Amino acid sequence: QVQLVESGGGLVQAGGSLRLSCAVSGRTFGTYIIGWFRQAPGKERDFVSAITWNFGDTYYADSVKGRFTSSKDNAKNTFYLQMNSLTPEDTAVYYCAVRYSRSLSRRSNDYNYWGQGTQVTVSS
Repeated sequence: QVQLVESGGGLVQAGGSLRLSCAVSGRTFGTYIIGWFRQAPGKERDFVSAITWNFGDTYYADSVKGRFTSSKDNAKNTFYLQMNSLTPEDTAVYYCAVRYSRSLSRRSNDYNYWGQGTQVTVSS
């Protein structure tokens, strides 16, 4: 079993920044990928970013590329999503999830465990 706990969400004005954290505990051995997803009201859960546990390779959705940055602190088993230049379109519940595989996936169904989510609201 593995547990993921997100934090760092909140209310921010357009153009502002937030940093989300995802603390991972439990089964942390093996090769895996941490994905970040978001879900706005009435919409599907969309891929935002992913980072590999071992080498820290990062991947981004086109909508956030250049604004969001994924990073990790292996010693703390914690992953981060730095979000800059936020717009109201970024408003959503943000989730982190773990995928026990070497291959990247942008599909939420391919991730094994999920955190509870953290709300990000960007006001105009």
